[in-house]
Amino acid sequence: MSFVTDIKTFAALGSGVIGSGWVARALANGLDVVAWDPAPGAETQLRARIAKCWGALEQQGLKPGASPSRLRFVATLEECVAEADFIQESAPETLSLKIDLHTRVSAAARPDVLIGSSTSGLLPSEFYANATHPERCVVGHPFNPVYLLPLVEVVGGAKTSPDAIQAAMAFYQSLGMKPLHVRKEIPGFIADRLLEAMWRESLHLVNDGIATTGEIDDAIRYGAGLRWSFMGSFLIYTLAGGDAGMRHFMAQFGPALKLPWTKLEAPELTDGLIDEVVDGTAVQLGRHSIADLERYRDDCLLAVQAAVRATKLKHGISLDE
Repeated sequence: MSFVTDIKTFAALGSGVIGSGWVARALANGLDVVAWDPAPGAETQLRARIAKCWGALEQQGLKPGASPSRLRFVATLEECVAEADFIQESAPETLSLKIDLHTRVSAAARPDVLIGSSTSGLLPSEFYANATHPERCVVGHPFNPVYLLPLVEVVGGAKTSPDAIQAAMAFYQSLGMKPLHVRKEIPGFIADRLLEAMWRESLHLVNDGIATTGEIDDAIRYGAGLRWSFMGSFLIYTLAGGDAGMRHFMAQFGPALKLPWTKLEAPELTDGLIDEVVDGTAVQLGRHSIADLERYRDDCLLAVQAAVRATKLKHGISLDE
């Protein structure tokens, strides 16, 4: 089956932090966007989020025709998807809700239109179980802020067509994203499983009185986090092995994997631990508002990505690597 590839109208189901990020990215790429969200005040909040991030998008660079005025908010799910060329769902992570939602979405959408879900861990074979034409249904899991971070994990369900996977990846790439095909359905996919492991260990360090939330964040942002912005763990550790590379690294540091350094299970989320985490992050926020730090985050992301691009060009490394 062939799918719509000339995408001009993007449908966004859900307009929270992730959904509004998709809307912003689609608008910045010169698309018409139709959005739907049943929550009270959703349209006002969505337009406010777009206005807040538009400056960062202008700094990053807009496609011809890009404008917030190309956003239309509608009253029903069916109206949202009826004429869409691509559909992206960003509803809450509740399996029963997503099953019902995609039963309606897939019945109302044109049969050759791809449907993506922003789910961060639910399996597509489960929530697309009752979908009409499930061969066109995929997961397109992005990362916050969606309008700036390029990674999107693309996952197919048991009935998803390989052509749909490729078509979805091509579309996400046209939005300036880096699509990563997750070849098997697995809860949490790839990136969130890695993040979850670090998050659990971080909670143990707080719970055991070893470090504050700020100290843990400093350990990341002044150490490995700087390397992670341009080189992943496997390549970093290959360099750590010297001229002998990864084989020497594994021989030298492999035995440390047997040491009880990490705790895979998360600590119990007691009231005390929650209070400690909340109090610690309040100290980190200090006098800054969430909006202040969102702007700071966006400027840092733009600067880091620009620096990485410039350095790749300097060293003759492809921008896609």
